[in-house]
Amino acid sequence: MVRVKVCGITNLEDALTSVKAGADAVGFIIYSESKRFVKAKDVRKITSKLPPFVSKVGVFVNEDPRDVLEILSYAHLDFAQLHGEETPDDCDYIGAHRVIKVFRLKGEDEIEKIGPYVGKVRAILLDTYDTKVYGGTGRPFDWTLALKVKERFPELPLILSGGLNPDNVVEAVRSVSPFAVDVCSGVEREAGVKDPSKVETFVKRAKCSL
Repeated sequence: MVRVKVCGITNLEDALTSVKAGADAVGFIIYSESKRFVKAKDVRKITSKLPPFVSKVGVFVNEDPRDVLEILSYAHLDFAQLHGEETPDDCDYIGAHRVIKVFRLKGEDEIEKIGPYVGKVRAILLDTYDTKVYGGTGRPFDWTLALKVKERFPELPLILSGGLNPDNVVEAVRSVSPFAVDVCSGVEREAGVKDPSKVETFVKRAKCSL
């Protein structure tokens, strides 16, 4: 069964809604330029009230690895999702067992840049490329390209993101068979505010798609 991460959580209510719906992980964007930015102190308040066995993920963009480690500990986060130009050494410093590295690939010719991260990360996440923003574009990732990444690096658990929503998640999972799917804007009422009905529908469809 595919795993589901609901990202862009900004409040306790949405976090609990996601967990109740069956999400395996919730994500908090600790990047000040994001519309869904949450301060570490507020993330800490939310994670302290979540039940066990739910993975808590902090999303970072070009943050100093030392600061990432400090925030992970302070905010009770399990994983660091690195959305910028972080190097394999950065990932290694934080700890391969707790790093999800994001790749915003423009085409097949960029697949090989994943190679140096093998053994340095726990999983990879594929998201839609945009020149202006790091994620949250609302546009689907190229699923054909995702399949080629899986074929080239079968040892890396693949998380599919980019423009996923309750209407296309079944097709996405059946087309790519990813380890997990990651949703943010596709289950929102507005930026940073989840729609409980959409969250519930997304999780149910994702997990019953195969």
